[in-house]
Amino acid sequence: MIADQRFPLVAIVPVTGTPGEGALYPMLQPGRSGLARTSYALMDHLRSVDKRRIRRAFGVVSTSELDALDEGLMLSLGLGARPTSPESD
Repeated sequence: MIADQRFPLVAIVPVTGTPGEGALYPMLQPGRSGLARTSYALMDHLRSVDKRRIRRAFGVVSTSELDALDEGLMLSLGLGARPTSPESD
């Protein structure tokens, strides 16, 4: 979460212990993340909650995990480079 974010909502991604397949379910390791066991982010279950509901941070994900989360988010939301078709030129 970005501490100085001015918006009242924050996007959250739930996690599960059940492995998923593909970039929409990146693996998160226990330890610094605050997770007790290997978990998987459910990027296709993104939702918004009021920042006042966030009581504390449980941990921090690694840079490589954050990159995987970013990739899953981009796929889930359809962001990024779009292929061009001959008709659009």
